Amino acid sequence: MHPRRPSRVVNIGNVAIGGQNPVAIQSMCTTKTHDVKATVKQILALEKVGCEIIRVTVPFPKDAEALPEIIKKIHIPLVADIHFDYRMAIASLQNGAAKIRINPGNIGKKEWVEEIITVAKKLKKPMRIGVNAGSLEKDLWEKYGRPSPEALVESAIRWIQFFEKHNYHDLVIALKSSNVPEMIESYERIAAKCDYPLHLGVTEAGTFVTGGIKSAVGIGTLLYQGIGDTIRVSLTEDPLEEIKVAKEILKSLNLYQKERTVIACPTCGRVEVDLIKLAHEVEKKTAHIKKPIKIAVMGCVVNGPGESREADYGVAAGRGCGIIYRHGKIIKTVPEKSLVRELLAIIDADNL
Repeated sequence: MHPRRPSRVVNIGNVAIGGQNPVAIQSMCTTKTHDVKATVKQILALEKVGCEIIRVTVPFPKDAEALPEIIKKIHIPLVADIHFDYRMAIASLQNGAAKIRINPGNIGKKEWVEEIITVAKKLKKPMRIGVNAGSLEKDLWEKYGRPSPEALVESAIRWIQFFEKHNYHDLVIALKSSNVPEMIESYERIAAKCDYPLHLGVTEAGTFVTGGIKSAVGIGTLLYQGIGDTIRVSLTEDPLEEIKVAKEILKSLNLYQKERTVIACPTCGRVEVDLIKLAHEVEKKTAHIKKPIKIAVMGCVVNGPGESREADYGVAAGRGCGIIYRHGKIIKTVPEKSLVRELLAIIDADNL
């Protein structure tokens, strides 16, 4: 891992991003924001699985008007997502949003962006400014011919300078692309040109497998380089799946310390148990553990305590029986059907 890129700290409600703060996990509601009951229900479910910042869309006045009631019933910062209508940005800020997200290029007039800045400064609220193909300025389209990394970065720097000219520095920056190599290059370039916190994501990534892989490659590559302060895995799925993938990306880089990690060997001809079922059962029944321990699920003695000796706990299953071990040392041999129950009992006995 490369050292973390130095950046400013921006406070989104009670969540600080940037600096040396942990990388924060975000998602976005799929509900109609004015449907308070449905929106709150989805946010509470997302909180439960580890979402730390939530974004909702605010296209209409009725959505902005719903924000205070939603905010009263949730426990994580709410970000209002704004496109085109600067009045919705102002209304969202005034109605309690912890932050707003805008693409300045699609607001329409710089005067309208200035009005948003005025309100945000008065209320001391941050903004995420995003740049993508849909908001790229006409002159940059003509200069580069397409929304290339160079074009996106030039647009972002242009807007950063605009905000700084108005003495507003409470910014988070995002440069979204569905092309993973170009997404990576865009963030590498902007990281070298500014010290604002960066929001990472691969936009329009796709469904669970496709989108999860694209997100892991794009987000993971940048995080490994020390680039990135908050992430959103964009999937064409239930938002709960976004949080699961985001946490696994962070855990794979040792950047998430809030729950257990399960590792498991691939199946092969040596395996004499239903290892897939066993691994899923261990994952499900240890999901409540909110400490950064590593649990190994291995299918034979070859990959048992030896290969996974660095795991805090592990099971190695054989035909009819298996072993349970802690830090590479065998604790006991138990019947196959008792493996998970005995493993959980040992972990619980250690107060985890």
